Amino acid sequence: MLIAGNWKMNGLSSTLDEVDALIRALKARPAGQDVLVCPPATLISRLVARADGMVEVGGQDCHPKPSGTFTGDVSAEMLRDAGATWTIVGHSERRQYQGDTDKLVAAKAQAAWRAGLGAIICIGETEAERNAGKEEEVVDRQLAASVPDGAAAARTAIAYEPVWAIGTGRTPTNEEIARMHAHLRGELSKRFGPAGRAIPILYGGSVNPKNAKEILAVPEVGGVLVGGASLKAADFLTIIAAAPAQS
Repeated sequence: MLIAGNWKMNGLSSTLDEVDALIRALKARPAGQDVLVCPPATLISRLVARADGMVEVGGQDCHPKPSGTFTGDVSAEMLRDAGATWTIVGHSERRQYQGDTDKLVAAKAQAAWRAGLGAIICIGETEAERNAGKEEEVVDRQLAASVPDGAAAARTAIAYEPVWAIGTGRTPTNEEIARMHAHLRGELSKRFGPAGRAIPILYGGSVNPKNAKEILAVPEVGGVLVGGASLKAADFLTIIAAAPAQS
């Protein structure tokens, strides 16, 4: 399973103390899971230097092009150069506040692959779309347009994040998560065949130490994308420990 933490626009040099605590704990008790931390770009290289092979480090976004006149943007190659191995693309906050379209998300995923990074491609419906019974229609459209051809488990994860659950403390029921993840697995399998059956589907949206164990036990949940709870070593370690042992 992939247990990924998205720090969003949080984290200063002092926050690396939490990383040190995380690393010490994982050395004492290895997770048996794939653990990924996605800090702001300013901390990637310093986190890599501390990781000591116990966690992978990722970016939170990337530009589709490798370089150019794009002030303030970070390319996938820059992330790779800093030591990252993954990047998140298409997070709902990027879609909502920065206007990332499905087409742009697909281009960013391809950029990640070009640079040798894995791409966590985020999809999910708003509360209005769910209330209208359109959640599957929405995620099908995002899945079709945001995931490029050639997706494979070694370099791709899908993160299902219902927008209304992100940062709100609300989560779908386990039955709702199971139903959506089963639906997504079916769509991936139809499009990509055996490769689609292997791509991990993460759940994201108010994952915390109290609900992680139940969520990670839901069929077709291949990990979690954690927001605020990944900023504190103790909380993140509890979530990591909640994942079922890998066979």
